[in-house]
Amino acid sequence: MPRAVLALVLGALLTVVPALPGPASAVAVSQSYPMPAKGSITIKGHGFGHGHGMSQYGAEGAARAGKTWRQILQFYYPGTAWGTGPGRVKVLVSADTTRDVVVAPRTGLRVRDMATGEVGTLAKNGATRWRLAVATNGRSVVDYRTDRWRRWKVLTGDGAFYAGGSPITLYYGSTSRQYRGYLIGARPAKGSSDLDTVNWIRVENYLRGVVPLEMPASWKPDAVRAQAVAARTYAAYEMRHPRAAHYQICDTTSCQVYGGYTAEHDLSDAAITATKGVILTWKGTPAFSQFGSSSGGWTSANQFPYLPAQQDPYDDWPGNPVHSWSVRMDVAKIERTWPGVGNLTKIQVTERDGNGEWRGRIWKMRLVGTKNGSATSVAVSGDTFRSRLGLRSTWITFVA
Repeated sequence: MPRAVLALVLGALLTVVPALPGPASAVAVSQSYPMPAKGSITIKGHGFGHGHGMSQYGAEGAARAGKTWRQILQFYYPGTAWGTGPGRVKVLVSADTTRDVVVAPRTGLRVRDMATGEVGTLAKNGATRWRLAVATNGRSVVDYRTDRWRRWKVLTGDGAFYAGGSPITLYYGSTSRQYRGYLIGARPAKGSSDLDTVNWIRVENYLRGVVPLEMPASWKPDAVRAQAVAARTYAAYEMRHPRAAHYQICDTTSCQVYGGYTAEHDLSDAAITATKGVILTWKGTPAFSQFGSSSGGWTSANQFPYLPAQQDPYDDWPGNPVHSWSVRMDVAKIERTWPGVGNLTKIQVTERDGNGEWRGRIWKMRLVGTKNGSATSVAVSGDTFRSRLGLRSTWITFVA
C-alpha cells in the first residue's frame, strides 16, 4: 500500500493484507463525544489500514533513514528468522468470472492435460483465440476460434495453457491481461460446470506482478526489497494455508494484489532479484507477514508474537499523507448507516488498544441517541465503524 506522491494514487497502490482476530489486549476507556443536532463533525485519525506488521510508508521512512531491508524487516517482524521460500504458487484470477479460459495465440503456446500430464503444441491454424471449457465426466475441451469456435481436442481432466515461461494474453469480458506460467481452467469442485482461471507460476515471477502494485517501484531500494520479502513470505504462508482446493492465494486486497506480467516493473524486479528466495519464518514455518499502508506511529498487535504493538518512528515523514489525517462527515450519514440510533446525540468509546494519542485504536464504541421519544444505544466495533463509513483507520477521535 504505500503509494506514490499523491494520496489518491497512493490509496490505489498500497494494499492492506487482511487482518486476523487479534489478542484480547484492549483497555477500557470512558470517552464521550457530543454530536451536534445537525451539520457535520471532524474525524481525526492516524494511519491507513489495520496496523499489523510492516507499515509500507514506514518502510520507506526507514530506508530514507539509512536502514537496510533486513533491518526494516527485523523491526516490523521482531523475533522472526530467515528462511527460503517455495517454488510455485496457484493464484486465482478473480476478475475472470467467465466459465472458460480464453487466450490469444502466440509462438510456443501449448496445452497440458492436468490429469495425465500430456502436453500438446497448439496448431498454427489461423486461430484468433484458444479456449478451455468444461466437458462432461470431469473432462475439458480445447477449442479455437476462426469464423466460429471449433473443437481441437478433449482432455481427460482440467487443462492449462503454457508458453514456456513467456507471457500469455488472457481475455475476459472486454479486458485482457498478460500472465507468465500456466493458466489453468480449474473446476472449483468435482462435477462443477464452472471453471476458475488459476495462474500456476513460480513464486519469483509471481512477485514481479505483486511488488509494484503493493509499493511504488521508484521508492528507496531497501524499502522495495523489504516489500518483496514480506510479499514472498505472505505467499509462502498462504501456500501452507490455501484458500481453496484448486488455488492457494487470490489476487486482490483480500490476499495481496497481483497483476501478472502486465504489472511488472524493472525497479521492483531488481528488488526481487536482490532478495531471491528469502522469507521470514517463525518456529521453522513461514510467518504471517501482514503489512499495511501506514501505522500512524504505532503498529497494532495480532495473535502472533512477531506482530506486536510497538511505537513506529519511521512512519512519520513528509511524504506520508496518511500518518495524520482528518475528514468532515455529516452526522446524518452516521444516522443513515445505523438507523436504529435515530437522532445521534453522542458517541461513547469504551475500549481502545491503549497505544498512542487518544489511547489508540478503537475496539468498541456505542452510538447513543433518541428515536420516537426513547433513548437508543447501538453497539459498534471500531472495525465495523471504519469499514462502513470508509475511514482509513480505527485510530480516530471526534471533534464536533
